[in-house]
Amino acid sequence: MTLPCAEIETAPKPVHAVIWLHGLGADGNDFAPIIPQLVDPAWPALRFVFPHAPPRPVTVNGGVRMRAWYDIAGMRIEDKQDSAGLRESIGHVEALIAREVERGVAARHILLAGFSQGGAVVLAAGLRHAQPLAGIVALSTYLMLGEQLAKEGSVANARLPIFFGHGSHDPVVPQPLGAAARDALTTRGHAVAWHSYPMAHQVCLEEIADLRAWIGAHLFT
Repeated sequence: MTLPCAEIETAPKPVHAVIWLHGLGADGNDFAPIIPQLVDPAWPALRFVFPHAPPRPVTVNGGVRMRAWYDIAGMRIEDKQDSAGLRESIGHVEALIAREVERGVAARHILLAGFSQGGAVVLAAGLRHAQPLAGIVALSTYLMLGEQLAKEGSVANARLPIFFGHGSHDPVVPQPLGAAARDALTTRGHAVAWHSYPMAHQVCLEEIADLRAWIGAHLFT
């Protein structure tokens, strides 16, 4: 069973899709407002799928239940990674990909995107997916279970292109974590496009413009 989602189609009968995961405590509606600035009117029909993460207790927030893709145990988000929660969310992404394929979108025409927690999930899911994807958009995020990629990484996506965008003043996910992910995946042979912006834990207009150019170059080929 797939997660509940918000969906936006830019035109009828899309054959390209973007599955976009929100950050901790948000929901699938969080990034829908950027679509008018992101989408080029000349692009083919495109479906944006914005799933809502299931509510769960989050340790760092005193155990309060909120929408989260996995638990965070401490202030240093790279510590005590919730691998079980992450793998559960990878399963949710796999189900969303399968549904798009059933709706007529080839896997190679599916782009995975995510912000913060959502970015960590799409990196983990996309690098392990069995069929070639269009690429990954990783915004203000970091790499989880990277040490497992040697045995779990997908051959089909071994050269998957990845867009990284990160704020140089990010107090939530410090930019060195994103840079470490960039370096690890570049070493593995991925075509990594790295973009740094003078911002905190957020998205800016310059980033949207850069992402628009990158999507146009990688999703519709």
